[in-house]
Amino acid sequence: MAESHENLFSVEGFRGTVRLFPLPNLVLFPHVMQPLHIFEPRYQAMFREAMAGDHLIAMALLRPGWEADYEGRPPIHPVACLGRVVAHHRLADGSYNLLLSGLARVEIVRELPAVKPFREAEARLREDVYPAVGPEAANELRRRFHDAVRRVLPELVKVHGEVAPLAESSAALGVWTDLVGYMLDIPLADKQVLLAEPNVHRRAELLLDHLARAAHDTSPTSAGAAGFPPAFSEN
Repeated sequence: MAESHENLFSVEGFRGTVRLFPLPNLVLFPHVMQPLHIFEPRYQAMFREAMAGDHLIAMALLRPGWEADYEGRPPIHPVACLGRVVAHHRLADGSYNLLLSGLARVEIVRELPAVKPFREAEARLREDVYPAVGPEAANELRRRFHDAVRRVLPELVKVHGEVAPLAESSAALGVWTDLVGYMLDIPLADKQVLLAEPNVHRRAELLLDHLARAAHDTSPTSAGAAGFPPAFSEN
Protein backbone atom coordinates (compact mmCIF):
# COMPACT_ATOMS: atom_id res chain seq x y z
CA MET A 1 0.00 0.00 0.00
CA ALA A 2 1.12 3.54 -0.71
CA GLU A 3 1.25 5.60 2.46
CA SER A 4 0.57 9.26 3.10
CA HIS A 5 3.01 11.26 5.19
CA GLU A 6 0.62 14.19 5.59
CA ASN A 7 -1.42 12.80 8.47
CA LEU A 8 -1.51 15.87 10.69
CA PHE A 9 -4.83 17.72 10.60
CA SER A 10 -4.92 21.48 10.98
CA VAL A 11 -8.19 23.04 12.12
CA GLU A 12 -6.98 26.36 10.75
CA GLY A 13 -6.37 24.77 7.37
CA PHE A 14 -9.84 23.25 7.03
CA ARG A 15 -11.44 24.85 3.97
CA GLY A 16 -15.05 24.21 4.96
CA THR A 17 -15.91 21.92 2.04
CA VAL A 18 -15.97 18.12 2.24
CA ARG A 19 -16.23 15.25 -0.21
CA LEU A 20 -19.07 13.03 0.97
CA PHE A 21 -18.80 9.26 1.05
CA PRO A 22 -22.25 8.14 2.26
CA LEU A 23 -22.74 4.52 3.26
CA PRO A 24 -25.71 2.70 4.82
CA ASN A 25 -23.69 0.42 7.09
CA LEU A 26 -20.85 2.38 8.69
CA VAL A 27 -20.41 5.15 11.26
CA LEU A 28 -16.82 6.35 11.42
CA PHE A 29 -15.47 8.08 14.54
CA PRO A 30 -12.45 10.29 15.12
CA HIS A 31 -9.31 8.51 16.36
CA VAL A 32 -10.00 5.21 14.58
CA MET A 33 -8.77 3.57 11.37
CA GLN A 34 -11.28 2.13 8.90
CA PRO A 35 -10.35 -0.11 5.94
CA LEU A 36 -12.44 0.67 2.86
CA HIS A 37 -12.84 -0.90 -0.57
CA ILE A 38 -13.91 1.60 -3.24
CA PHE A 39 -15.25 0.21 -6.49
CA GLU A 40 -18.07 2.50 -7.70
CA PRO A 41 -16.82 4.85 -10.44
CA ARG A 42 -18.19 7.97 -8.70
CA TYR A 43 -16.31 7.16 -5.52
CA GLN A 44 -13.17 6.23 -7.43
CA ALA A 45 -13.35 9.77 -8.85
CA MET A 46 -13.82 11.13 -5.33
CA PHE A 47 -10.79 9.19 -4.12
CA ARG A 48 -8.58 10.38 -6.97
CA GLU A 49 -9.50 14.01 -6.32
CA ALA A 50 -8.82 13.58 -2.62
CA MET A 51 -5.39 12.09 -3.29
CA ALA A 52 -4.55 14.93 -5.66
CA GLY A 53 -5.35 17.42 -2.90
CA ASP A 54 -5.84 17.27 0.86
CA HIS A 55 -6.50 13.49 1.14
CA LEU A 56 -9.73 14.22 3.07
CA ILE A 57 -13.05 12.36 2.77
CA ALA A 58 -16.11 12.70 5.02
CA MET A 59 -17.96 9.49 5.92
CA ALA A 60 -21.71 10.02 6.35
CA LEU A 61 -24.45 7.60 7.33
CA LEU A 62 -27.40 7.29 4.95
CA ARG A 63 -30.84 7.78 6.47
CA PRO A 64 -33.39 4.95 6.36
CA GLY A 65 -35.05 4.58 2.96
CA TRP A 66 -31.83 5.23 1.05
CA GLU A 67 -32.46 2.19 -1.19
CA ALA A 68 -35.00 4.08 -3.30
CA ASP A 69 -32.40 6.62 -4.47
CA TYR A 70 -28.99 5.09 -3.83
CA GLU A 71 -27.64 6.09 -7.24
CA GLY A 72 -28.79 9.68 -6.65
CA ARG A 73 -28.57 11.82 -3.53
CA PRO A 74 -30.43 10.02 -0.75
CA PRO A 75 -30.67 11.90 2.57
CA ILE A 76 -27.79 11.60 5.03
CA HIS A 77 -27.47 12.31 8.73
CA PRO A 78 -26.28 15.87 9.39
CA VAL A 79 -23.14 14.95 11.37
CA ALA A 80 -20.35 13.07 9.60
CA CYS A 81 -16.75 12.13 10.37
CA LEU A 82 -13.95 13.75 8.43
CA GLY A 83 -11.15 11.31 7.65
CA ARG A 84 -7.77 11.33 5.96
CA VAL A 85 -6.52 8.62 3.60
CA VAL A 86 -3.30 7.35 5.19
CA ALA A 87 -2.62 4.36 2.93
CA HIS A 88 -4.03 3.02 -0.32
CA HIS A 89 -3.55 0.39 -2.99
CA ARG A 90 -4.98 0.32 -6.51
CA LEU A 91 -6.18 -3.10 -7.64
CA ALA A 92 -6.01 -4.52 -11.16
CA ASP A 93 -9.71 -3.83 -11.78
CA GLY A 94 -9.30 -0.13 -10.97
CA SER A 95 -10.84 -0.33 -7.51
CA TYR A 96 -8.99 0.78 -4.38
CA ASN A 97 -8.28 -0.56 -0.93
CA LEU A 98 -7.51 2.19 1.53
CA LEU A 99 -7.18 3.07 5.19
CA LEU A 100 -9.12 6.10 6.39
CA SER A 101 -8.10 7.72 9.67
CA GLY A 102 -10.95 9.49 11.49
CA LEU A 103 -10.02 13.08 12.31
CA ALA A 104 -12.98 15.16 13.46
CA ARG A 105 -16.74 15.52 13.58
CA VAL A 106 -18.24 17.78 10.94
CA GLU A 107 -21.75 19.19 10.72
CA ILE A 108 -23.19 19.36 7.22
CA VAL A 109 -24.40 22.90 6.58
CA ARG A 110 -25.66 22.35 3.04
CA GLU A 111 -24.93 20.14 0.07
CA LEU A 112 -23.31 21.78 -2.92
CA PRO A 113 -24.81 21.63 -6.43
CA ALA A 114 -24.18 18.37 -8.27
CA VAL A 115 -21.34 19.32 -10.62
CA LYS A 116 -19.13 16.28 -9.96
CA PRO A 117 -19.81 12.53 -10.01
CA PHE A 118 -19.74 12.48 -6.20
CA ARG A 119 -21.43 14.59 -3.54
CA GLU A 120 -19.86 17.57 -1.77
CA ALA A 121 -21.04 19.71 1.09
CA GLU A 122 -20.27 22.84 3.02
CA ALA A 123 -19.45 21.76 6.56
CA ARG A 124 -18.18 23.10 9.86
CA LEU A 125 -16.07 21.34 12.44
CA ARG A 126 -17.80 20.20 15.61
CA GLU A 127 -15.26 20.07 18.42
CA ASP A 128 -15.56 18.16 21.69
CA VAL A 129 -17.17 20.01 24.59
CA TYR A 130 -16.14 19.33 28.18
CA PRO A 131 -18.77 20.56 30.68
CA ALA A 132 -17.65 22.77 33.55
CA VAL A 133 -18.03 20.32 36.42
CA GLY A 134 -16.05 19.87 39.60
CA PRO A 135 -12.97 17.64 39.60
CA GLU A 136 -14.63 15.06 41.85
CA ALA A 137 -17.56 14.55 39.47
CA ALA A 138 -15.26 14.42 36.43
CA ASN A 139 -12.92 11.93 38.10
CA GLU A 140 -15.83 9.72 39.15
CA LEU A 141 -17.20 9.63 35.59
CA ARG A 142 -13.78 8.71 34.22
CA ARG A 143 -13.40 5.99 36.85
CA ARG A 144 -16.79 4.47 36.02
CA PHE A 145 -16.04 4.57 32.31
CA HIS A 146 -12.56 3.12 32.86
CA ASP A 147 -13.97 0.20 34.86
CA ALA A 148 -16.74 -0.53 32.35
CA VAL A 149 -14.35 -0.55 29.39
CA ARG A 150 -11.93 -2.91 31.13
CA ARG A 151 -14.79 -5.26 31.97
CA VAL A 152 -16.65 -5.30 28.65
CA LEU A 153 -13.96 -4.56 26.04
CA PRO A 154 -10.72 -6.14 27.23
CA GLU A 155 -9.54 -6.50 23.62
CA LEU A 156 -9.65 -2.71 23.23
CA VAL A 157 -7.41 -2.34 26.26
CA LYS A 158 -5.04 -4.96 24.87
CA VAL A 159 -4.71 -3.18 21.52
CA HIS A 160 -4.57 0.40 22.74
CA GLY A 161 -2.76 -0.06 26.03
CA GLU A 162 -3.54 0.62 29.64
CA VAL A 163 -6.61 2.82 30.18
CA ALA A 164 -5.48 4.12 33.57
CA PRO A 165 -4.70 7.57 32.05
CA LEU A 166 -8.48 8.09 31.93
CA ALA A 167 -8.31 8.67 35.65
CA GLU A 168 -5.79 11.46 35.15
CA SER A 169 -6.61 13.15 31.84
CA SER A 170 -9.97 14.68 30.99
CA ALA A 171 -8.98 15.08 27.33
CA ALA A 172 -8.39 11.33 27.02
CA LEU A 173 -12.04 10.67 27.83
CA GLY A 174 -13.19 12.12 24.51
CA VAL A 175 -10.77 9.91 22.60
CA TRP A 176 -11.85 6.81 24.48
CA THR A 177 -15.56 7.48 24.03
CA ASP A 178 -14.91 7.55 20.28
CA LEU A 179 -12.88 4.33 20.34
CA VAL A 180 -15.53 2.56 22.40
CA GLY A 181 -18.43 3.97 20.38
CA TYR A 182 -16.83 2.69 17.20
CA MET A 183 -16.00 -0.74 18.55
CA LEU A 184 -19.13 -1.50 20.58
CA ASP A 185 -21.67 -3.78 18.89
CA ILE A 186 -24.72 -1.51 18.98
CA PRO A 187 -27.21 -0.39 16.30
CA LEU A 188 -25.99 2.11 13.72
CA ALA A 189 -28.62 4.59 14.88
CA ASP A 190 -27.10 4.54 18.37
CA LYS A 191 -23.61 5.00 16.94
CA GLN A 192 -24.87 8.00 14.97
CA VAL A 193 -26.28 9.51 18.18
CA LEU A 194 -22.83 9.18 19.74
CA LEU A 195 -21.14 10.74 16.72
CA ALA A 196 -23.58 13.66 16.78
CA GLU A 197 -23.06 14.32 20.51
CA PRO A 198 -20.31 16.91 21.11
CA ASN A 199 -20.65 16.80 24.92
CA VAL A 200 -17.99 14.30 26.03
CA HIS A 201 -19.59 13.63 29.41
CA ARG A 202 -22.95 12.99 27.78
CA ARG A 203 -21.28 10.58 25.33
CA ALA A 204 -19.65 8.76 28.23
CA GLU A 205 -22.98 8.41 30.06
CA LEU A 206 -24.69 7.08 26.92
CA LEU A 207 -21.89 4.57 26.48
CA LEU A 208 -22.07 3.51 30.12
CA ASP A 209 -25.69 2.49 29.47
CA HIS A 210 -24.62 0.45 26.42
CA LEU A 211 -21.69 -1.08 28.30
CA ALA A 212 -23.95 -2.07 31.19
CA ARG A 213 -26.27 -3.89 28.79
CA ALA A 214 -23.31 -5.55 27.07
CA ALA A 215 -21.98 -6.72 30.44
CA HIS A 216 -25.18 -8.73 30.91
CA ASP A 217 -24.87 -10.40 27.50
CA THR A 218 -24.29 -14.07 28.23
CA SER A 219 -23.36 -14.99 24.64
CA PRO A 220 -20.13 -17.02 24.73
CA THR A 221 -18.82 -15.27 21.62
CA SER A 222 -19.64 -11.72 22.57
CA ALA A 223 -18.09 -9.28 24.97
CA GLY A 224 -20.07 -6.44 23.45
CA ALA A 225 -17.56 -5.71 20.71
CA ALA A 226 -18.15 -5.52 16.98
CA GLY A 227 -14.77 -7.07 16.26
CA PHE A 228 -11.26 -5.72 16.16
CA PRO A 229 -9.43 -4.92 13.97
CA PRO A 230 -12.36 -3.78 11.82
CA ALA A 231 -13.21 -5.52 8.57
CA PHE A 232 -13.17 -3.79 5.19
CA SER A 233 -16.29 -1.78 4.39
CA GLU A 234 -17.36 -1.71 0.74
CA ASN A 235 -19.28 1.01 -1.06
